[in-house]
Amino acid sequence: MVTRNDSLWKTLDWVTIGIYLLLIVGGWFSVCGASYDYGDRDFLDFSTRAGKQFVWIISSFGLGFVLLMLEDRMYDMFAYIIYTGMIVLLIVTIFIAPDTKGSRSWLVMGPVSLQPAEFAKFATALALAKYMNSYSFSIKKEKCAFVLGFIILLPMLLIIGQRETGSALVYLAFFLVLYREGMPGVVLFAGLCAVIYFVVGIRFDEVFIADTPTPLGEFIVLLLILLFAGGMVWVYRKKWEPTRNIIGGSLIILLVAYLISEYGIHFSLVWVQWGLCVIVVGYLLYLALRERQRSYFLIALFAIGSIGFLYSSNYVFDNILESHQQIRIKVVLGLEEDLTGAGYNVNQSKIAIGSGGLTGKGFLNGTQNKLKYVPEQDTDFIFCTVGEEQGFIGSAAVLLAFLILILRLIALSERQTSTFGRVYGYSVVSIFLFHLFINVGMVLGLTPVIGIPLPFFSYGGSSLWGFTILLFIFLRLDAGRGRRL
Repeated sequence: MVTRNDSLWKTLDWVTIGIYLLLIVGGWFSVCGASYDYGDRDFLDFSTRAGKQFVWIISSFGLGFVLLMLEDRMYDMFAYIIYTGMIVLLIVTIFIAPDTKGSRSWLVMGPVSLQPAEFAKFATALALAKYMNSYSFSIKKEKCAFVLGFIILLPMLLIIGQRETGSALVYLAFFLVLYREGMPGVVLFAGLCAVIYFVVGIRFDEVFIADTPTPLGEFIVLLLILLFAGGMVWVYRKKWEPTRNIIGGSLIILLVAYLISEYGIHFSLVWVQWGLCVIVVGYLLYLALRERQRSYFLIALFAIGSIGFLYSSNYVFDNILESHQQIRIKVVLGLEEDLTGAGYNVNQSKIAIGSGGLTGKGFLNGTQNKLKYVPEQDTDFIFCTVGEEQGFIGSAAVLLAFLILILRLIALSERQTSTFGRVYGYSVVSIFLFHLFINVGMVLGLTPVIGIPLPFFSYGGSSLWGFTILLFIFLRLDAGRGRRL
């Protein structure tokens, strides 16, 4: 006789579970290497980081087992209740959490500290999946888009209120899920443009074009806005004349203005670009009224929003971001080195990874880590331990394991028979991708240091439990799908 549990074990995706176990074991050995002191080899001593992490790993196995034993319909049924509970917990955390390194995001319960922001990820994923699975949902409806934004941004804002900007930024990964479910590509394009505007505007803010008083960063961004506006007219309306007028006319006027500024009266080309932006926006509004086409109006709004973002981002960078956050961004952009301050962690991390060479120094033989040159080496900078002890080959193997896991999760998400399962699966994929890209990027000096863990590797029970819950809920949903087929 085949019982319900027998059927569950047959439909579970054991490939994903195998990769999960492989990553957790590799993570524990990395924590051992990062927290190891010379002469101390008792890794199961619960007073050490390695011993504590071992306890978190064992408890994660138990947590995963419990999640698999629950009925898959329960996750759909209680999604909103779980989300509401986590929102309340995030609010409470702001007021009762002690100040820990400048943030109020950790709840201390005796010897155990937990970070609710890590658990809010799976709650947000469940709420998104529940709402997008509703009968009346359509991502093209303005009301539905507003509710989706509210579900994502509410926990994000509360976590920012806890002074955990890095953890809050992870929630931007959910917009990749919305894109998969039919969100217009222009939204992602606008997000990409925002990143380009910010980086270029800050990086070249104090660089000037030749002998003119034109700031290069501001000039490039305003030029991109004009080019993007013309390009969007072609993409969405397929009309050559307005595209030619916007792009060709802007380039010709700017060329003439540059020649006058270079060889005649010196003035900032940005003034000319402001005038061009006003003319282009007016031209787009004229086309919208003449042809009764909403797309022209939306392109005009994109141009206005882009200009507003350019100047507001400069204000935010100079007046709202704290000095240490400004320095971190400047270090990544190459504006400052600061090898003894904000750039110290990244510099030491790159030294550790580079010293590992092709095959690494071997387990427990990493000198940079043993001598504690790398701060936070068993949490945010755990990947440098992998690079030093296991070298390029070991680092590549870890990244390959993550790649296989992500591709496997994408495949499982695509085979879901319900919108709930598919949306939740892609939420898991997006969160893993964001953590992997940002964590490895900041260790290599490619992204700003925002303090987010590497899944299954970084020391800490909150992150390990959070990623385990994310993954095993999806495995349970997928197993439920298999049993119903």
